[in-house]
Amino acid sequence: MNIVKQLGLLMLCLLNTTIVMASEHSRSVDFNFNWRFTLVENTGLPKTVPLEDTDWRDVRLPHDWSVEASFDESLEGATGYLPGGVGIYQKHFKTPADPKRSNSYILFDGVYNNATFWLNGQRLGQNPYGYSPVHFNLTDHLKTDGSNNVITVHVDHSRYGDSRWYTGSGIYRNVKLITVDKLHIPIWGTFITTPEVSAQQATINIEVNVENDNEDKKSFMLRTHIVDNVGNVVATTVDKSRISSHKSKLIEQELTVSNPKLWDIDTPNMYQAITTILLGEKVIDTYTTPFGIRELKFELNKGFYLNGKATLVKGVSIHHDAGLVGAAVPKDVWRRRFQALKEAGVNAVRTAHNPFSQEFLDLCDEMGLLVQNEFFDEFDYAKDKRLNMNERHDDYITRGYVEHFQDSAKSDLTRTMLRDRNHPSVFQWSIGNEIEWAYVNYRHVTGFWKGTEDPTKIEPRFWKGTPKYTPEELKQRYEDSDEGQYRLAETAKKLNTWVKELDTTRPTTANFIMPQISHISGYADAVDIVGYSYRNNIIPWGQTHFPDKLITINENPGTWDDWKNVLEQPGVFSQFMWTGIDYMGERHQKWPHKSGWGDILDLAGFKLQGWNYFKSIWVNEPFISLGTLPLKDSGFDVDKLSGLATPSGNRSYRWRDSNMHWNYQIDAPILVEVASNHSIVELFLNGESLGSRSMSEAPDRIFRWVVPYQSGTLTAKTGFEGQEIEATMETTGEVVGFSLTPDRVELTANGYDVSHLVVQLHDKQGRAVLTENAQVTFELQGDARWLGVDNGAPDNVQDFQSQSIVTAKGRTIAMVQANMKASQVMVTARIKGLKDQSVMINTTD
Repeated sequence: MNIVKQLGLLMLCLLNTTIVMASEHSRSVDFNFNWRFTLVENTGLPKTVPLEDTDWRDVRLPHDWSVEASFDESLEGATGYLPGGVGIYQKHFKTPADPKRSNSYILFDGVYNNATFWLNGQRLGQNPYGYSPVHFNLTDHLKTDGSNNVITVHVDHSRYGDSRWYTGSGIYRNVKLITVDKLHIPIWGTFITTPEVSAQQATINIEVNVENDNEDKKSFMLRTHIVDNVGNVVATTVDKSRISSHKSKLIEQELTVSNPKLWDIDTPNMYQAITTILLGEKVIDTYTTPFGIRELKFELNKGFYLNGKATLVKGVSIHHDAGLVGAAVPKDVWRRRFQALKEAGVNAVRTAHNPFSQEFLDLCDEMGLLVQNEFFDEFDYAKDKRLNMNERHDDYITRGYVEHFQDSAKSDLTRTMLRDRNHPSVFQWSIGNEIEWAYVNYRHVTGFWKGTEDPTKIEPRFWKGTPKYTPEELKQRYEDSDEGQYRLAETAKKLNTWVKELDTTRPTTANFIMPQISHISGYADAVDIVGYSYRNNIIPWGQTHFPDKLITINENPGTWDDWKNVLEQPGVFSQFMWTGIDYMGERHQKWPHKSGWGDILDLAGFKLQGWNYFKSIWVNEPFISLGTLPLKDSGFDVDKLSGLATPSGNRSYRWRDSNMHWNYQIDAPILVEVASNHSIVELFLNGESLGSRSMSEAPDRIFRWVVPYQSGTLTAKTGFEGQEIEATMETTGEVVGFSLTPDRVELTANGYDVSHLVVQLHDKQGRAVLTENAQVTFELQGDARWLGVDNGAPDNVQDFQSQSIVTAKGRTIAMVQANMKASQVMVTARIKGLKDQSVMINTTD
């Protein structure tokens, strides 16, 4: 090897070593552990803080106190029949660094809600919105005598019915303590864009904000390394700069990456920008920004292009809770759910209807899911938390964010965007969801509402027909209407301006429930892309009358007719079905149903028939599945002459959840439903053909037979010769045992890793029994945290924070989380009369 090559390798080794050392120059500390917590009766702020907390509970963050409680019919179904209340958190900690030389900050990713913060009795501030991140400078209030500091957080969720879905309560997202030099890059202090992307090279633009809290000006070097996903340095730039005392400075850097590994939904390659402030050779601060290199393009009449490839957005709307863990969702819980969604063909999620956690977006980056990041469910006027549309209740528990919107919206939106705008998964900003409901004049302008008081008195044609009036007539009706104190179009323009001040690389959108009025009022003009909500039928009307506006679908039920609009309408590139995963709430006076709406996964993350249905539509590989329903419950009848299934009404072809078993009463008429992406399917019962069905007979791409039930084996077959596939159901016998299956048996002792343990009843042949249920009791031995149990049923109101539960569909799930010490953990499940089942889970350092 020649001397030049040896020197080159040496320099590369030294450079990589420098980067490793720089990345280990830690700014932040995990601040989730060793908090104290108590619930209090008084909603008023404490007169003096910190408080005596020796008798309080020890809790680990993220923490949701509502999900720890029992479901209660006397509470509000809008938020899932769980309580709110008032809680106080405190944490004792040593001063992390000399306040004269360093700054210290605390960063809360989310506290629900109406939170007030103190350090050592000094008020830091408050944050009413439960979904926005917030941070505070602790420096001037830290103790310098060696004694402990105390951070106090007062959370007032006494208005527990303040939302249309389950919110959770408490410090339900991560907290970090961040310590930096007086010369530093602030929290969310970088913004990375990739304005030019090709297979050969990509341009990386980085805006870096530098702050100097020293008493004198500083001259420094700002160096950024771009590091790929295997640790290779692929680009470097260095700038010299000066900054005055107590000033901030924005520095722009440009780098070029050759042969970039693009971020895509199938290959979600990530990079890191490691930005370092140096005084001479001394590292003063190091800020690491994960990002992806990708190109977004949205074209009128054509649609969406990701990295130059036309991409249809197969999206689901989801809420931020996850069953038994409530709103304090461990990353592994989202990971299990995302994996199941992706297997069904999902490539995008919509954060309905508020910002989710940074950790959630990190996982979307990692797994390749596009994100429509939504900010608000309400603007100037409140929706009715129990009944939706405009507010018709006026009581204390339902007072929500509208009371703070005028003062806080810009700050909440800004903080969310500063946190989220480097995530490659985020491809749209949605300023709001179905906001028109709360502006009463909008519905009256449509002409579909009878009277002015009751918003439920609506003509069905609103949903199915075209608008009653021409755009010109609608505009005149709008101008003649009473707008009230606030004009929706003006509020939307204001929000859009705030977004564009922070990011012009992604389009803005909103979810429009009355698009015909939003088009003529100026609301639709306030955003880049108009996303219709349940109004697919008027897409052609909108495209005809507003040809310069890109129109797509932001929310719909999720049927084949919905997806046909994406395939057939020019420029329509997305749907976000309602909803991908079951969630708690929106169940006013529906006790004991505390959750619902899930089409692909239930509340426990188990697959529903919607998983099969959407996979047959969205995944380009041979697929077939079986579902069954008693004919009387199916929405279909049987033609007495042909024996074919015939729809009994207009809604029959609206897909519904069907059973995954073949256990019924002898001779009972059963509707058999097959989801497949083949054109012809043949059905067999105990080896005897029941005939074939063609896709031409399936308006919703579901093949149907009416079958008098006989026990045995039901089989659906399809495919060309040599490429046949089939799906099978068998009649199961009585329950003789059960399985206990973990998704992970090795966890890291980090306080976060989660193992999901599934119990499934089975018969003597080992076949899953879905028609019988039993009480399961769990026992945990070893150093681990028991998170709880859930069977996924929407009417399950057993305590989540329990070690005993009755199965639903013969199954249930339990979750165990690692603690901070290595341990062997034994989980045993017991069912009376059946053999116990145990699994060993190892947690290692």
